[in-house]
Amino acid sequence: MIEIEKGSTNVYGDLGRPDADRMFVKAILASKIGEIIHQRRLTQQRAAEILNMPQPKLSGLLRGQFRGISEAKMLTCMNCLGSDVEIIIHTPGLDYSRGETRVTFV
Repeated sequence: MIEIEKGSTNVYGDLGRPDADRMFVKAILASKIGEIIHQRRLTQQRAAEILNMPQPKLSGLLRGQFRGISEAKMLTCMNCLGSDVEIIIHTPGLDYSRGETRVTFV
C-alpha cells in the first residue's frame, strides 16, 4: 500500500528548501507573467522584447527556471506587461517574529 501525505500550498517548503518562501513567490509571479503573455497573445520573442530580456531566459522563466531572476525583475516584468504592482508592508507589532511574503492578484 502506498502512503499518501497531504502537502502544504508551498511545494518548496514541503521539499525542505531553505528559500521556500522566495521560490514560492517567484513561482506565482512567473505563472502570472505567463498568463498575461498568453492573454495578450504575445510570442515569446515579442514578450522578451517588451520585457527587455533574452528570449531563452524568458522561456526558462516560464518553465520554472527562475533562480537567476530576482523578484524585483519579475515585478518590473509585470509593469512592462501593463500590470500595476502595489507593495504593502504590515508591521503588526514588535514581537520579533519573522514576517512572510504573499502575492495577491486582483
